[in-house]
Amino acid sequence: MIECENLNQEEIIKELCLCNGLSYEIVGQEGSDASKLEMFFSGYPHIVGLSLFPNLTSLTIIAQDIKEISGLETCLQLKELWIAECCLEKIGGLQECRHLEKLYLFYNKISKIENLEKLSRLKVLWLNHNTIKNIEGLQTLKNLNDLNLAGNLISSIGRCLDPNEQLEKLNLSGNQICSFKDLTNLTRLHHLKDLCLNDPQYKTNPVCLLCNYSTHVLYHLPCLQRLDTYDVSAKTIKELADTTAMKKIMYYNMRIKTVQRHLNEDLEKLNDRKCKLQKLPEERMKLFSFVKKNLERELDELKGSGQGQNERSNNNKGMELEISKNSETVKEESSLQQKILTKLNALNERVTFWNKKLDEIEAIYRIEVKRKKKSCGLLIPFLLMELETVGNIHFEEGTRSDDWFNSCYELILSRFCTWDFRTYGITGVKVKRVIKVNNRMLRLKFEDKFQTFLDNKDMHDSESYRKMLECLFYVFDPEVTVKKKRLLQILEKGFKDKETSKLPLRKEAVILANSLSMCECPRIEFLQKKYKDEKKNSFDDELFRHGILLITKVFLGQSVQAREQDSISQANYPMANSVSVPRKCLLNSTVGQRNCDCSFRQCKWFIFDHDLVLPEYIVEFEYITGVKAHSLFSSFNNGILEESKKNSEGSILSQELKFDDEIIKMDPRIKPRPKLTCLDDKTILSLAKTTIYSQIVSLNLHGNSLSKLRDLSKLTGLRKLTISFNEFTCLDDVYHLYNLEYLDASHNHVITLEGFRGLMKLKHLDLSWNQLKKSGDEINMLCKHTTNLLTLDIQHNPWQKPATLRLSVIGRLKTLTHLDGLLISKEEATSAMKFISGTKITQFSLLRHSSTKEECPRMLSIWPSAKILTQTSKLGPHSHLNGNWYSKITALNLDGQHLFEITNLGKLENLKWASFNNNNLTKMEGLESCVNLEELTLDGNCISKIEGISKLTKLTRLSINNNLLTGLEKHTFDNMLHLHSLSLKNNRITSLSGLQKAFTLIELYISNNYVALNQEIYNLKGLCNLVILDVYGNIIVWNQENYRCFVIFHLPELKALDGISIDPPETECAKDLFGGRLTSDMIAERQGHSNFTQMQELNWTSSSIRTVDLIPVDQFRNVCNVNLQNNNLTSFSGLVYLPNVKVLCLNYNHIESIMPRLKPQSHLTNRQLLYQKVPSSGYGQQGISKINRDITSNENLPPIMHNLEVLHLGYNGICNLIQLQLNRLRNLKFLFLQGNEISHVEGLDNLLVLQELVVDHNRIRAFNDSAFAKPSSLLELHLEENRLRELNNLQPLVKLEKLFLGYNKIQDIAELEKLDGLSSLRELTVYGNPICRKMLHRHMLIFRLPNLQMLDGIPVNSDDRAKAEFHFSELQAKKNSFVPVANSPVDGGSFGQVKASPIKITNIILPGGLSHYLGSDFTLNTEIEDQKNKNAGLLTNNPRSIHAEIAFRQLRGINLSPSLLSHQNMASPATQMYQNNQDEGRIPGRYFPRSNRM
Repeated sequence: MIECENLNQEEIIKELCLCNGLSYEIVGQEGSDASKLEMFFSGYPHIVGLSLFPNLTSLTIIAQDIKEISGLETCLQLKELWIAECCLEKIGGLQECRHLEKLYLFYNKISKIENLEKLSRLKVLWLNHNTIKNIEGLQTLKNLNDLNLAGNLISSIGRCLDPNEQLEKLNLSGNQICSFKDLTNLTRLHHLKDLCLNDPQYKTNPVCLLCNYSTHVLYHLPCLQRLDTYDVSAKTIKELADTTAMKKIMYYNMRIKTVQRHLNEDLEKLNDRKCKLQKLPEERMKLFSFVKKNLERELDELKGSGQGQNERSNNNKGMELEISKNSETVKEESSLQQKILTKLNALNERVTFWNKKLDEIEAIYRIEVKRKKKSCGLLIPFLLMELETVGNIHFEEGTRSDDWFNSCYELILSRFCTWDFRTYGITGVKVKRVIKVNNRMLRLKFEDKFQTFLDNKDMHDSESYRKMLECLFYVFDPEVTVKKKRLLQILEKGFKDKETSKLPLRKEAVILANSLSMCECPRIEFLQKKYKDEKKNSFDDELFRHGILLITKVFLGQSVQAREQDSISQANYPMANSVSVPRKCLLNSTVGQRNCDCSFRQCKWFIFDHDLVLPEYIVEFEYITGVKAHSLFSSFNNGILEESKKNSEGSILSQELKFDDEIIKMDPRIKPRPKLTCLDDKTILSLAKTTIYSQIVSLNLHGNSLSKLRDLSKLTGLRKLTISFNEFTCLDDVYHLYNLEYLDASHNHVITLEGFRGLMKLKHLDLSWNQLKKSGDEINMLCKHTTNLLTLDIQHNPWQKPATLRLSVIGRLKTLTHLDGLLISKEEATSAMKFISGTKITQFSLLRHSSTKEECPRMLSIWPSAKILTQTSKLGPHSHLNGNWYSKITALNLDGQHLFEITNLGKLENLKWASFNNNNLTKMEGLESCVNLEELTLDGNCISKIEGISKLTKLTRLSINNNLLTGLEKHTFDNMLHLHSLSLKNNRITSLSGLQKAFTLIELYISNNYVALNQEIYNLKGLCNLVILDVYGNIIVWNQENYRCFVIFHLPELKALDGISIDPPETECAKDLFGGRLTSDMIAERQGHSNFTQMQELNWTSSSIRTVDLIPVDQFRNVCNVNLQNNNLTSFSGLVYLPNVKVLCLNYNHIESIMPRLKPQSHLTNRQLLYQKVPSSGYGQQGISKINRDITSNENLPPIMHNLEVLHLGYNGICNLIQLQLNRLRNLKFLFLQGNEISHVEGLDNLLVLQELVVDHNRIRAFNDSAFAKPSSLLELHLEENRLRELNNLQPLVKLEKLFLGYNKIQDIAELEKLDGLSSLRELTVYGNPICRKMLHRHMLIFRLPNLQMLDGIPVNSDDRAKAEFHFSELQAKKNSFVPVANSPVDGGSFGQVKASPIKITNIILPGGLSHYLGSDFTLNTEIEDQKNKNAGLLTNNPRSIHAEIAFRQLRGINLSPSLLSHQNMASPATQMYQNNQDEGRIPGRYFPRSNRM
């Protein structure tokens, strides 16, 4: 046999030599210097003959039938070994190959990584395509930089690769890795550059199928150069991954803070309810305390008087009468004392009763708080799980509008049987919350297994397929409370073996049930038994009232019913996927016989394949029992609340209150004494019943109205002082009473002990029922100034940190024997000393709670970096120290250490991340030296002011939630150029002005503060990077109508507000509501202050304003000039409420009416609408009737804006003056309506003091009878650029001095005759009318209007008037000589005084010889004449017409002539008058230039 083996070895060696080109004979005799051998495909079944190659450094064996590694003992120089595509089952035989650097064992049958401990030089290890399940055995391979484990059965990475810090290339493709959290273990491989999880040559890892896979990997491994064979070294790729991850973190941080905010709101409501409920017991206790102290004072006085009488009787022993009287008095006093003592005992009993009620309310409150926190306890872990899995696990809370919520509700009700629960007093079940679980990974596994099962079976029958899918309840282990951690593990990883219970059945199968009783009855019975074992009395149903159900989707597959003789295991049911156990077959005592049909359908199921059980819904429920649950909102407590309002006969506590009254009315009934409001020497001596200050030992000032104590330092002998039930807010006057031993200051309003000093002999101090809050400050004062204190009562004060108050006081005041009426035990004193010793930052605490890691690990987490680092890599109290260890600390987490101050951090110069949550800090001092701080968390302290952080310029995150901050100092954040997250929730902040220069802020959380004013939001308008804002719970939320839209409008860069994302429709809604709304807040923002009382002008042009809402109006009482031209106003809006406005400019708006229109145009008929749009439509009669109705209605409207004198409404598109309601402006003097669509002058009848009316550039054709029906005070009327053909109905304008009719359609000279009645007319323009083409009108007008001083912009002098008179006298003479009209050189027409029939002449040719009659200014050239007349009409000294023409031509694209531009600044006398009066506020300028309209 041996010879045969030797022969085989020899053949193998020969084959080895042959394949490598070596001579077997030479090698056999002399050995070989070959350093490299290769064997491929066959001929080498065993590793033999390698001893002949002592210099071998590389050995390659491919596709051989080798089952184990052997024969390498002599290959001491071997550096590279390939044994691939063989049949290796185990790694071994490599112990001597200590120089091995590369090992390739791919395509074998290796199931475990082992026996590599001594290969410390190994750099490359390929174990791909094997059957390895776990990564192990690599801890000694410190130099490994290339590891290939692709194509194995690995499902978890864990921390097994942590020792391989030099690893640069890792291939894990084709395995079963399915968790993002598992991939984060690779973050500790700082040199990893090439990672493969989805190599195309292998199957995909399940984790690669998840959403955001690449983003997750690239964010956590920023140094990667290649991922899944792709180059990812580009900077843009990394930045995209970082940005996406940061957005996720910010989003979930916002959602978690929203959950916390909701929880705080609920707790605040509970606290408010508790305070209301405690009000009655507290009032009763205060009442009894007051009566008690009155009785005690009487008792003290009786004892004092008794002693005095005894002394006097001893001095008068001979006087028997006095002795008898004294004895009678003593008996009476003794009886009175006894009564007082009896009443005191009764009062103490009632105080005890009501104190017990307070304790009951407090206990119920704590239960409610615990329940609320438990209810929200799952929400935050759910959100964190969503973040860590980048949304691949998603939780959705259901509502009644969700079909799946209603389905779950109905499922639970259908599987609840009252019969099963009646023994526990349960009558029903109430679903409180349903949360849907979407685990993408578990669902993929479920669907994959399910599809595999269908592929292997013939499942064409849909009915059988449906029956195999079930919704079942997971049966929790009754002996294990449904803990949050265990439930989260199931929801994240499914029903894995290691996550299930240690019970034998749960190792193999997942236990489910289709009945609520089969899930819950074991739990209820276990709790009952446990309760009875512990307390041995009645069972409280509160223990099991609330529960959690986990509803799963299950594929039963091949299911069989359990056999009685066999235990349930896969071995006993090899062909089954699940085993069912009907309720009737269960032997458990918890499921006895029931007379209910439900029991026949109830089953337990045992599912062997855990992947076929998919958790889908979490249900929080509450049992309905015969006994009502204890609650702050229960009927009992409602009774207390109602009792505090009124004492009704049938209420719950009426008997107790009657009993209280009876006790108070018990004898003796003390008469009330007059209350003292101040204290003087006489009063003190009177109360003490002595005349010498030094003899006063006790002073009782109980039950007065004192707020100050003066000159008590004189009472040098005072030992006892009672000042209860007074009005003291501080105890400054109680000082230097060196002999004072007892002080009762209860039932006052003391808010601080500052000034409380010099009481070194004080032994008993009562400070109960006051308003003390700051425990640290007050304890410090007592430590300094009451060094001998024995008893202290500080109950019923609103302390900020009540949980640790007792330990703090006992630990600091070491002489105390009693605190709050309770004896201090030795154990308690020891605990207090230990507690106090831990409240200081020492070297030990620094070592214990710090880390020296220079970089924070990349994690998808919202927790502070200090917390993360100190949990993952603590420095430790036993670390090796050197002189510079302080400077190495980068992270410090001192949460919950009860610190009163921050000290001993001066040497922590490299501290980057610090957390001091839940301490007793009152100041932010002690961080000045930590200039490299990047994150600082100070939540849950007592800080009232942000200070001491001005040098922390590198801060990126700052959190000071749940403190006492009242404001933000202006320059606090000016130097923090990297601050991007600021959280200030649950403080008392009223202003945000200190944030104006925090330009880098991205997240701001300031919910539940006292921000009330709208303009505080304006302080954030400069924060262009702000995308997340939470202001919920501030007063502004309720004060500001449409608050959310208000904030969104003013901060357009926001992406989320108050925990809710901002959608585009919401942004549009905000624009609609607040776009163009002029408010007092906007004015305050521009001015920088909100003192509007000094403001006289309001200038807000070209701002798209649609409405004006200036509140309060009284603050704008001095505004007299308002310019809002070039906006979008449709009415005067809120301007009508400004009381003293004199000048109002609203040019270039869309004014329809003074007041907003109440009715839409829909109430008008089509004809009326047509008439309004086109006055020449033929429906004039209807329009007139409508006008008459409007006139009638407008006359009845009350007047408004009584001080308004000047109104500009040019270029508003106005077509109906009646709708404007201008008649209501009774004191209007100047009205400008140029550039509108007006066709009728109407609705101005009540403007009795109107002096100037401008309606240039409109559509007026004529004046109806009502235009100027009433006598008017109008002095100036502008009608240029209209469509006037006739001048009727102007006769009432008897005071008119200036009339401008240029550029109209007047062509009949008879129309100008109608101006005769305007006797006061001094200035007139008619240029641009057809009648002006032949200049004959000038002489006529000069002749007929004797007071005319200016015509068409040309002054009328005496020569003009003489020529006109000469012309008409000559014309009259010719008429008298019967000169035919056809031969007349001039058109006399009807100019003469002769009352003949008028002759209308439309065309006249003047002979050249008659030009001297008209003057040298006139020419016979028709074209030149027309052009000159037109320019003459423009080049007037009336700026209104010039400006109107310029604007009109600009709108139509007409070029302006140089002559027009050169004269546009000529001022008329009227304009000069307005300019002179500008300082008086009459008018800021005749026309405001239009801007930004094109």
